[in-house]
Amino acid sequence: MKVHVIGIGLIGGSMVLDIKSLHPDATIYGIDNNESHLTEAIALGVVDKAATFDDLAVADFVIVSVPVDVALTLLPKVLDAIGDNTIVFEVGSTKMPICEAVANHPRRRNFIATHPIAGTEFSGPSAAIKGLFQGKTNIICEVEKTTFKLQEKALDLFKSIGMRIRYMDPKSHDKHIAYVSHLSHISSFMLGKTVIDKEKVEQDIFDMAGSGFESTVRLAKSSPAMWTPIFKQNKKQVVKTLGEYISNLSHFKELLENDDYDAIFNEMQSVNKIKEILNGISPPTPKGGVEKK
Repeated sequence: MKVHVIGIGLIGGSMVLDIKSLHPDATIYGIDNNESHLTEAIALGVVDKAATFDDLAVADFVIVSVPVDVALTLLPKVLDAIGDNTIVFEVGSTKMPICEAVANHPRRRNFIATHPIAGTEFSGPSAAIKGLFQGKTNIICEVEKTTFKLQEKALDLFKSIGMRIRYMDPKSHDKHIAYVSHLSHISSFMLGKTVIDKEKVEQDIFDMAGSGFESTVRLAKSSPAMWTPIFKQNKKQVVKTLGEYISNLSHFKELLENDDYDAIFNEMQSVNKIKEILNGISPPTPKGGVEKK
């Protein structure tokens, strides 16, 4: 098995570590514009060898794990270079612009649009970890546009590394992910900014910040180089979710100003059910897609 990963960071790197664990005979090839990343990935054993686009013709799998703005121009070039039996998947956090970028490519049937819902706030080859995708959801968009033989090849791989598969159209994906991922990153960044702007003494922040603050701003450690293009590509949905979030914050502020603590209690109590949803006690009916375990 020949696996090529383009962009050797958290997602792509973690994926090939799992593939290597399951298929010790696989050879993992790395392609990265950052030479230091490539050198580090080889030294860490994340990839076995460096490669170029000329090598993609013999690849079994090509994982494209680059910032979503780069993916728009990179993916067509990857599809130009692959062989007839190669399956390509891109793992970014937006799907509609990506699907549109390859919609008319002659090798569209060799591409499957994916979004593994997994990760940490870290980036680069050293962030890659085994088992990252165990029990996590992988959203697949426009699966019907991938030739059956190759989609089965990709789906078998995803399931073998522990992922649950959910199918969704690209527009629904970008809408829902704006709420559950993109908004949470913005909230984390802006909470961090608010504290840094007001608490000028770093030692005070360190001494007084509890685990609640630390867990809430964890995502503020994420790479701006990765997230700025995501916000740009999903601007319409992100702006909509931000408007709703700001409205809720403003409402909470008004309740506090009016000393309406009963309403504050009721607001918080109504949101407590989120713990049941996240613990899987009362999972919501999937919307915009069909889930398969």
